[in-house]
Amino acid sequence: MDGRELHTTCCIVGGGPAGMMTGFLLARAGIDVIVLEKHKDFFRDFRGDTIHPSTFQLMHELGLLEDFLRVPHQEISSLSAIFNGHMVHLADFSHLKVARPAIGLMPQWDFLNFIAEQAAKYNSFCLIRQADVTGLLMNHDKITGVKASTPDGPLEVHAKLVIGTDGRQSTVRKAAGLTVIETGAPIDVLWFRLSRHPGDPGQVLGNFSQGRILILLDRSTYWQCGYIIDKDGYDKIKEEGLNKFRTDLAETCPFLKDRLLELTAWTAIQLLSVKIDHLHTWYREGLICIGDAAHAMSPVGGVGINLAIQDAVAAANFLWRPLRDQADVPMTVLARLQIRRTFPTRITQALQVRIQQGIHHRRQTLEKTGVPLIMRWMEHYPLLRRIPARLIGIGVRPEHVQSPEIRN
Repeated sequence: MDGRELHTTCCIVGGGPAGMMTGFLLARAGIDVIVLEKHKDFFRDFRGDTIHPSTFQLMHELGLLEDFLRVPHQEISSLSAIFNGHMVHLADFSHLKVARPAIGLMPQWDFLNFIAEQAAKYNSFCLIRQADVTGLLMNHDKITGVKASTPDGPLEVHAKLVIGTDGRQSTVRKAAGLTVIETGAPIDVLWFRLSRHPGDPGQVLGNFSQGRILILLDRSTYWQCGYIIDKDGYDKIKEEGLNKFRTDLAETCPFLKDRLLELTAWTAIQLLSVKIDHLHTWYREGLICIGDAAHAMSPVGGVGINLAIQDAVAAANFLWRPLRDQADVPMTVLARLQIRRTFPTRITQALQVRIQQGIHHRRQTLEKTGVPLIMRWMEHYPLLRRIPARLIGIGVRPEHVQSPEIRN
């Protein structure tokens, strides 16, 4: 360190799933890595909770599955939803050929803390918290690092490669001038908490009633609730009043009725604006974006986390050797990494768009038929449940760890 300057091989901006997993895998391969996280910890309500079977498989490949399973979590081997009072089984993960054929439910801050603990075992890893990246360092057209603000003052981190993993509002991709292509999303989500009582039912993620949809995430002492609304429909809901909103929630999920008075003001309810987009080109000389910074995903299916972690594994597989052996990471390597991950991204986003359009346009259908036809097929033909299980649990083009472990 020289004043407020740091020099490293790879600087990763953002301590979410993509950033922490990439940092861990590169450090494990002997690459000097600095991860900059703008917050002082990983605790955030909007972080997803799902650990996919593909992620359990990665932990197995890394020899960490036994330790990982000690982190408090729940596991579910199937997904169900309630459509107008009818229980429907949607996905069966038990047939997946992975080390742990189940969806794990673990607060994302616990997952990130686990990865941070594993990464810290390598001398080549450094995590700097409360480092808010404000811009890029440039040498002509080449990106050579980042500028950040910290509680101790300005910081510059110089690096052979910058990896942007700072989410859908990415400072990195904006500063790099990368072109964002908006796909659009017809829905938003209202995010709030309600207390969890001992007699509450087990994990049923989706509750569909008269066109209304409520997602529940079990966080032990409380339910993290996501209520699906039309895009830009929050103002109308507020105009109708909090009593009307509570009534709608009670009709959607009756067992919550006895605690809806916990929502005493609109300040207890946060709006999560849903967006789907992707970068035309993920990289420039000296920089590449992955995860939500390269392709913002909808919360539909909870697959954004899986895509981000798979991006991280692919990034480590492609980048560890040129980061170790070459003065610069060739643009051709960055291009190959984008090509590798573009196909699963486009397929997944296309499926999310179709599902969101169905949510948006078929409210009347849900009221009349009770259960959509495709859901009834899944109920009568259990083999069909393996299709969403594969798409949600494994995803398109799963990645496997190819980067080595090199102890310093």
